[in-house]
Amino acid sequence: MKEFLKNYINRPIYLDRVKPFMGKDLIKIFTGQRRTGKSYMLYQAEGLIRKEYPESKIIFIDKDIHDFDSIRDSDDLYEYIESQKTGDKLTFLLIDEVQEIEGFEKVLRSLIVKGGFDIWCTGSNASMLSGELATLLSGRYIEIKIHSLCYTEFLLFFNIEDSQESLLRFLKYGGLPYLINLPQDERVIFDYLKSINSTVLLKDVVSRFQIRNVSFLENLVKYLADITGSLVSAKSISDYLKSQRVTISSSVISNYLSYLVSAYYLNKVSRSDIRGKKIFEIGEKYFFEDLGLRHALIGYNPLHINQMIENCVFQHLNIQGYKIYIGKSGVKEIDFIAERQGDKLYVQCAYLLSDEETRKREFGNLLEIKDNFPKMVISMDPMAGGMYEGIPHYHLRDFLKLFF
Repeated sequence: MKEFLKNYINRPIYLDRVKPFMGKDLIKIFTGQRRTGKSYMLYQAEGLIRKEYPESKIIFIDKDIHDFDSIRDSDDLYEYIESQKTGDKLTFLLIDEVQEIEGFEKVLRSLIVKGGFDIWCTGSNASMLSGELATLLSGRYIEIKIHSLCYTEFLLFFNIEDSQESLLRFLKYGGLPYLINLPQDERVIFDYLKSINSTVLLKDVVSRFQIRNVSFLENLVKYLADITGSLVSAKSISDYLKSQRVTISSSVISNYLSYLVSAYYLNKVSRSDIRGKKIFEIGEKYFFEDLGLRHALIGYNPLHINQMIENCVFQHLNIQGYKIYIGKSGVKEIDFIAERQGDKLYVQCAYLLSDEETRKREFGNLLEIKDNFPKMVISMDPMAGGMYEGIPHYHLRDFLKLFF
């Protein structure tokens, strides 16, 4: 293991999820947006392998290192693995940024079929788990999504106490792990976040999908940052652009949106009818994988606190492995319906419940839902806590410390 990585900070949320598959005949793939810590999860996996299988052979291929530039396609990959393999004992193959190797899926499938390999990979684009790869490796891989730091990880990484100041810092700068290596200076941090925006958009969207209208992509991302948490559709964006005398078809916009989701940069959340369980095809919300990247696009504005809270709550549920929808009941909306393994959770978000009318609106929408699944309202009221007609009211800080 690399010397400078011995003191990395563990992220047990993900390591615990992958441990049951260690030594099993399944490819373990850490996926997620660039710079969320996938490489370090692979290093942590390597440390776990050395502990559990001290006599094993480990082949580690890091496509971010110049030493491995010669591994460009499936033939190069297979040749290198064969040159490194020794004897018949179990070999652990770890590949960082596997999508950079053309045709890698054919080699991985071959190795799994032959046996004798335990394979671990990282990847920064969801499209690598679709199409031919999904067909070739059907039933042979497990995906573990790595996200930006959650709030409790953020406190651990920065070695700070839970406080209102810590929460506001988290909402402002986001949770990209590398931030702990930077001076805690606003200009330095946002310069770094801007560089990550450029890298993700250029490498994982523009280059991968051969986008020509780069300026429109950049404007689209800024527009989505500005309206975070609002219902939107490709058609509504196209109509808005027409009002600005810009003509972009809804099909092109739809493609661009899917590319941004594929790069794990944005998360698309569809609407679901609470009573009939119907998923609406028109109108969805987009939330950022990392709030700091959003602010690096359009600037940090405290007046956007409602959007930050909603994005933050979504991401926390997302990290916990929930499938999330926007709830619709007639003309009323539930911010989030979160489903996981047969369980369900209804969540309303607000900045402050400043008066009784606001409380009745936020809690009232939940009270109209007649099933027995948990319901909650989350805000930043200093006196948040307690119950309102049986529904708990959490401060955002307390909610973010909960692991459901």
